[in-house]
Amino acid sequence: MWKNILILLLGSALVALLILRREAGAPAALPVSPQLSSQPETPPEPRPPVPQPPAKPEPHPITTLLQAARATPELTGAAIGFCLLNDKGEVVLDENAATAFIPASSLKTLTTATALELLGPDFHFTTELKSSAPIQNGEIKGDLVIIGGGDPMLKMDDLKAWASELKQRGLLRITGGIRADTSFFKGSLYNDYWNWGDIGNGYGSGVSGLNLNHNRYIVMFRAGAAEGTPAELLGINLEIPQAAWKNEVTTGPQDSGDGVVIHGGEITTAIHLRGTVPLGAAKFQAKGAVPDPARFIEHHFRTLLAAEGIQVGSVSTPTAQPSYALLQHDSPALIDIIKSIHATSDNLETECVFRMLGLKLGKPPAEVIRDHWKQRGLDFTGLRMEDGCGLARADFIRPLDLARLQYLAGIGPQGPAYKASLLSKDGLSWKGGAMSGVRTFTGFAKGKSGQEHCYALMVNHYTSGAAVSALCQQVMDAMLGD
Repeated sequence: MWKNILILLLGSALVALLILRREAGAPAALPVSPQLSSQPETPPEPRPPVPQPPAKPEPHPITTLLQAARATPELTGAAIGFCLLNDKGEVVLDENAATAFIPASSLKTLTTATALELLGPDFHFTTELKSSAPIQNGEIKGDLVIIGGGDPMLKMDDLKAWASELKQRGLLRITGGIRADTSFFKGSLYNDYWNWGDIGNGYGSGVSGLNLNHNRYIVMFRAGAAEGTPAELLGINLEIPQAAWKNEVTTGPQDSGDGVVIHGGEITTAIHLRGTVPLGAAKFQAKGAVPDPARFIEHHFRTLLAAEGIQVGSVSTPTAQPSYALLQHDSPALIDIIKSIHATSDNLETECVFRMLGLKLGKPPAEVIRDHWKQRGLDFTGLRMEDGCGLARADFIRPLDLARLQYLAGIGPQGPAYKASLLSKDGLSWKGGAMSGVRTFTGFAKGKSGQEHCYALMVNHYTSGAAVSALCQQVMDAMLGD
């Protein structure tokens, strides 16, 4: 019992001591066993500093633009891709750059850059005029044969010069007829993937081994007195032999632009004119595609010869060989054709160059292009190239590969010529592409830093052309401000 009383007294004293120490401001301490109190205290290990995450870099201004664009109602659901390379060909900015897009006419740069390196800037297309018999006593007892070489630039004035030259040589009569040899390019006039709504219109004119005036004509209309009323067909600038015209064009709203759609086809004689011309138009012009280039050139050369007083028979002999060379016409140099392609985005010119690449290298032209750039270090991924001009909506290419093409073409053996052939303004060079729901740009940009960049901007599947135009302008301005 005494032990219990002693323990109780010691506990009470300890509690009183703790109370006094707390009131005096001293920190309270718990009792320590003699064994532990005899051990030296170990100071705590210093904690290493907690690493701070690196500051997040500010997004590239173009990234901000593209992110904002995707959030706008006008571009919701649109596919937007962009690639920017520096002057060493390194990727500076990648926004969906590894996804394939429909390129429209920016695909033309694959054809033009390849042709410059493989055919050379001084390459010419050649068209020949031969006969199956010599000129004797002012007469050719046989046929006159125009042999095409794929020239996309042959004009009516060139044939007129030929007719004048034959007159000066004393030619008065051709007993046979006029034959057009269009066999230089094999197959159809049209690509299998061109749309029905394209191939009757001037921009979709057929590609022949023998082309005259880009295989196009101009048709003229007068608008009706009110919207919805028929538009009057005024005439055609160049006669289309054997054509049967069906005019269903009506009058659209004022300032509505060219709404004419021409439906033709290969070797057809039936041409349907549909769509609208703007209210108030007194002489509205639309371009159509010649359905039969061979018949077209035969007809017009006969007319030009007749204007020089040279008689031409009506029956030719297709089996008679054109063994006598008379005249030759060379196209402008390839570099001038390429400048025209980049300036006007002409599909016929591009397709003639594209097909020539295949003929010269002896394999499909798309394969020629792939093989050439693979040797230069660009192995296209996701490329589908059904034509050389981009009119086919089945064409696909990645922004990354399109930008890389610009870089390699720019540093290649024809780099200065290629760059100079593009449209340019204020440090920006470009080739654009546009069709329904597709807008693209590719080329070179030199900003305030002086460094040159290569780029490809591609927008697909949009509904607001105005919103896309604004976005493209903002991106171009941002590149120039870099």
